[in-house]
This record gives sequence, structure tokens and C-alpha cells, in this order.
Amino acid sequence: MELQRGVTQLEARGIRLVTISYDSQDILRGFADRNGITFTLLSDPDSEVIERFDLLNPVPTWIAEEGGVTPEIADAVNTYVSVIGPNPEWAGIAFPGTFILDTDGVVVERDFEDFYIERNTISSVLLRLGEDVPPVEGTRASTMHVDVTTYPSSTELAPGNRFALVMTVEPQEGMHVYAPGADDYQVIGLDIDPLPYIDVLPARYPESTSYYFEPFDENVPVYEAPFTLVQEVVLKGDLESQGMVRGMDTVTITGRLRYQACDDRICYIPAEIPMSWTMTLRPLVFR
Repeated sequence: MELQRGVTQLEARGIRLVTISYDSQDILRGFADRNGITFTLLSDPDSEVIERFDLLNPVPTWIAEEGGVTPEIADAVNTYVSVIGPNPEWAGIAFPGTFILDTDGVVVERDFEDFYIERNTISSVLLRLGEDVPPVEGTRASTMHVDVTTYPSSTELAPGNRFALVMTVEPQEGMHVYAPGADDYQVIGLDIDPLPYIDVLPARYPESTSYYFEPFDENVPVYEAPFTLVQEVVLKGDLESQGMVRGMDTVTITGRLRYQACDDRICYIPAEIPMSWTMTLRPLVFR
């Protein structure tokens, strides 16, 4: 369902969305009709394409091979198949993943998740491709050193969604902030306040420039021009985390953007800017 909400964003960028599963054409047609799906759903009932790409999920067949559900198999089922228990009808499913193909049909990127409920959102895929995602509910903060505009890549989340917190940072005229590799300074970065149902992934930094700081006779990596920092986050999809957010209408994430700024004469003390993002929470669709 999250994919359908992002179809317009993809099509506007000339990207076509296609999914493939082991479900029959009748099952896929019924699912599409019930949920208003407009993108292409391909049926691979014998899992031929799934096997060709080495994506077949073997977990459902282990039960028959082992003659029952061992603790190890039960754990694998919960992680890679379903938290509601094994079902022999699931034999033939694929590991969930995302492939990005260029106009020649060549795979240029692929992403797979460690837990079957946790999935990429359209906005997180676009951000990783370097595409601009239109700001939604952007918040602006300013200090004597920088202007920051921040927004979440998705305004609505369901358990298992992988999304991004985006921060566009504009150093004030004559200022720079420090990039990764500036070991003797406070590198710009985001500290997110812990939440038991949130996983924080490594932040993605753009390429920096080398700056010669004459007072110390040193070259350091910095950002002088406006740049964008992308912090990917997962709203965890395990049963315990689902229970924690059940009944909630929104999810709010808070943190601090920490940095150190300098001009051509002065290095200012490290500073931080409070950050907050609130997203609407929607339930998982199990149909």
C-alpha cells in the first residue's frame, strides 16, 4: 500500500514500478482491485524468476525437511516469513528486496532487509538515488552560524517502514562547518533520542571540500556551501514494537543537530540545534 501512495512520485521522475511475487494472477488481480493498485504486479507462480535471481526464501520448506518446527526454525520463520507462525502455503516466497534498473535493464542498485516486515519506502529509495523529495511540513531553524530546514521523507508511517530525516544546512556567509574526517573538531551530525521502537541507521553525508585554515596552518574537510544530511530510520516491525505503538495516532522523533562552525578567523565553540519530527501512524496491511 505504501508503494501505491508513492507511484505518482516515481512516475514524475520517469521511474516505473513493478513488483513480482509467487502469487497467482487471480490472487494479484483481486488484491489490486480491492486496494486500488495501479502499478504492475507480475505473477511467478512456480518461483522460476525468484530462483533465477537466487531470492527463494527456503525457510517455509525447512519445516517439512526437519519434520517439525525447531526453535531455530521458529526464529527464522519469525524473522524471514511471518510472526504469526509457519504456513505450508508460503513455500516459494522470495526474500523481500528492491532492485533499481537503468533504462538498459541493468541492475544499478539492490537493497534487502534483515526483517521481512521492514521495507523501504518510495521516498527513502528516491533519496538514496540522489533524487529530490519535496519537503513536507518543513521546519526552519537559524543560528548565527547556519540555517537549517528539516523534514521527514514520509508524513505517514506503518511499522516496518524505512524512512529518512532530511536536513538541508546552509552555512551563513563566510562560515563553514566540519565534515567527517575533521578529527579535531565537532563534525556535524544528528543525535536522535532513543526510542525502543526505532532503529537509527548510519547517516549519509555528501562529499565535502578541503579548507585551508591559515591560523592553524591546516587543511580540514568542511562544508561551505548548502548541503543535505540524510539520516535513515526504521520504525521497527517486530511484534513487541508493534505493541508499543498500537493505539498511537502519531510518532514523534526528537534529537539534536550538533556542529562546530568557523569563519576565516574564529573557530566557535560546538553548538547544537533541537530537532523534532512528527509523523502520522497507520496500521499494517496484512491482506
